[in-house]
Amino acid sequence: MLYNLNLYNILFLDIETVPAFEKYDSLSEKMRKHWERKASFLKSENEKTPEELYERAGIYAEFGKIIVISVGYFNRNEFRIKSYYGDDEKELLLDFAQLLNRHYNQAESIMCAHNGKEFDFPYIARRMLINGIELPDILQIAGKKPWEIKHLDTMELWKFGDYKNYTSLDLLTTIFDIPTPKDDIDGSMVAKVYYEEKNLERIKIYCQKDVLAIAQLMKKYLNQPLINEDQIVIAE
Repeated sequence: MLYNLNLYNILFLDIETVPAFEKYDSLSEKMRKHWERKASFLKSENEKTPEELYERAGIYAEFGKIIVISVGYFNRNEFRIKSYYGDDEKELLLDFAQLLNRHYNQAESIMCAHNGKEFDFPYIARRMLINGIELPDILQIAGKKPWEIKHLDTMELWKFGDYKNYTSLDLLTTIFDIPTPKDDIDGSMVAKVYYEEKNLERIKIYCQKDVLAIAQLMKKYLNQPLINEDQIVIAE
């Protein structure tokens, strides 16, 4: 069935998230208590304090926020990439919801991300609800049959039914010999670049590279030629 995929129906995406507040001390008393409880399950052998563990808060939708959503899609002979980003999470989510409602509300529409089913898709849906935004149909999965949920996950596809491991996008691009530009940051550095360096543009570029990598990986899965550099268009 994978070979029957129409790439023109797919919206490839990646998100970047950070803790909702720069400092642990900025949390309300109630939220601090909730984070302390969460942190109690995250402690490692080093027995870090809730404050020390707060740098990891961005991976949880209840304690983090989205600062970038980058998307990519095939249009004729091009692969177009666009980003929704900024300090105002609600504004970028409203813009992204508008994209989904206008262009990805058909039965054949599909969203695709790496580890998207475990992270990107539920994170976006949760943050939309928290911000009072009505979920676009493609993000609504309650009551739907498995084949009615239009979510593709390049990591899940790689598992072939084996649920034991997490395989990173970086590892897959390496073994498939997909060219990727060397980055000066990785996911673990996003919060620091955002809060300390105030360099959202740098994070946006990093996110866009991941979207391209996901699309290239799907091309490999389909045994198709990779996207050429001259086919890539970055939309403003």
